[in-house]
Amino acid sequence: MQIQVAEAKIMHVIQLKHTLGLVGPLKAALKDCQTALLKAYYSSLEDSRFESILQQIQTVINDDVVYAKGSLSMRTQKCYAVRPNINEFLDIARRAYTEMVDDIAGLVHQMGEQYGLPLRTSFSTARGFFVQLKLEGVALPDGQLPAEFMKVTKHKNNYSFTTTNLIKMNDRCDEALREIFHVSYVVVCQLLSTVQEHVHCLYKLSDAVSMLDMLLSLANACTVSDYVRPEFTDTLALKLGRHPILERISGRQPVSNNTYISEGSNFVIVTGPNMSGKSTYLKQVALCQVMAQIGSFVPAEYASFRIADQIFTRIGVDDDFETNSSTFMVEMKEVSYIIHNVSDRSLIIIDELGRGTSAEEGVGICHSACEFLLNFRAFTLFATHFLELCQLETLYPNVENLHMEVQHTRAAESAVESVVYTYLLSRGCSEERNYGLKAAEMTALPLSIIQDAKEIASSVSQQLWARQHSDAETLRQRAVYHLATRLLQTARNSRLDADSLRLYLKGLRRRYHADLQVASATVPMDTEENSRETSLAPFDSYRNTKQQDFQDGVGAL
Repeated sequence: MQIQVAEAKIMHVIQLKHTLGLVGPLKAALKDCQTALLKAYYSSLEDSRFESILQQIQTVINDDVVYAKGSLSMRTQKCYAVRPNINEFLDIARRAYTEMVDDIAGLVHQMGEQYGLPLRTSFSTARGFFVQLKLEGVALPDGQLPAEFMKVTKHKNNYSFTTTNLIKMNDRCDEALREIFHVSYVVVCQLLSTVQEHVHCLYKLSDAVSMLDMLLSLANACTVSDYVRPEFTDTLALKLGRHPILERISGRQPVSNNTYISEGSNFVIVTGPNMSGKSTYLKQVALCQVMAQIGSFVPAEYASFRIADQIFTRIGVDDDFETNSSTFMVEMKEVSYIIHNVSDRSLIIIDELGRGTSAEEGVGICHSACEFLLNFRAFTLFATHFLELCQLETLYPNVENLHMEVQHTRAAESAVESVVYTYLLSRGCSEERNYGLKAAEMTALPLSIIQDAKEIASSVSQQLWARQHSDAETLRQRAVYHLATRLLQTARNSRLDADSLRLYLKGLRRRYHADLQVASATVPMDTEENSRETSLAPFDSYRNTKQQDFQDGVGAL
């Protein structure tokens, strides 16, 4: 039998005794609670079997044995865990071990007197007992350690070493310890065999302790943090929301961003340069949704959520060696799962779909997947580097474009333009072009490679079919659609008094008239734009079909 197995078994019994000893104080803490859930857990802790198991353990295990930190303290607890006079061989082995430890302490004290040095005994799991010397105002004889000191290590002003005699004593000490653990293991196994008939009650204790621990953690989070209590409506709205983990591990307050997703704008496309914070923002929304639905407060100034029946995520770029799947194949499998299981009440988080294949195929897959998901009322956050997808806002009224802002600086003595990340989310599509190349400029890539990459990227981008354009009729239909969805949302969820509701409706009317004015001010494309339309005729035909479908939908609404 390995010594590690015996030590683990003894440790488990010590921990079980320690846990059962805390049932009484836990019951006392829950005694006066009025909440139905806490009352139920208090009732479950009144099970008499907890006391029965503890009494059986205390007949074998010493009362003063507790779980302790520190290798030597815990080693001592395990050695003397079993009560004396239960096993004669165990008592003999423990006496031998105690004498050996005393001999080691005496040897170190004797060496200290012999050499006139302040030596002290130390212990570690790896080295066993060894000697430590701290040189502060102490002069070594001849400026060196005595010759019998071996395996010397130095850390700052501390020396650690051992001797031949100490190594021999450690070996005899380990032999006595192995005998102690072997006999203790036999005694503990006999004890556990009598406890096993009541062991199923410990599952109730585990459930109660884990739930109370979670509730305590949530209570602590909402008490010591500037979190808010979320509301549950048909809208996902976060005012100055923050990433709950990032603000804990970072040394500064992370940038806060607003989030608003409703049935009228349920599909949000997030664009922006590399490292601008898109992935962090998506994870932030997902984590806040999970926190709210488990009953936690969330890191924001205001929070409203729609209960999600499922949360789907497509994040990360990793191959799957177990299934022999490439990065792109993993993406396709995950998106396929989302498409086959999505519902109108789902929350979907997709981060840069299609980057495992060519740009043309990636744009095509993203565009078609987005259009499929747009058939549902699921709340979707879609981060992408394919700026071509921003045109979906012109095809569908429930699509909204957002982007992460960046700023550019240029040092007076340098021709290289630096990118400053603000991590702020703003309306509209990212106006940055070739931001990957700008990030590459910040590395040690040769300037000639950067220049060639810019020329090639410029040539390729002219051939892509990215374009954003909305005619007056489309803008007018969008205004009508947004007004209708906001009125429906207000009718379902508004808790405003009559005066406040009147002001809100007047605001909706002003916004609607403003949108109509923007639509009326829209002018036809100039001649140069019309000339470029020729190469985009197939897309325009597709686009007109989608706009007609949208107009029919608005009429029905």
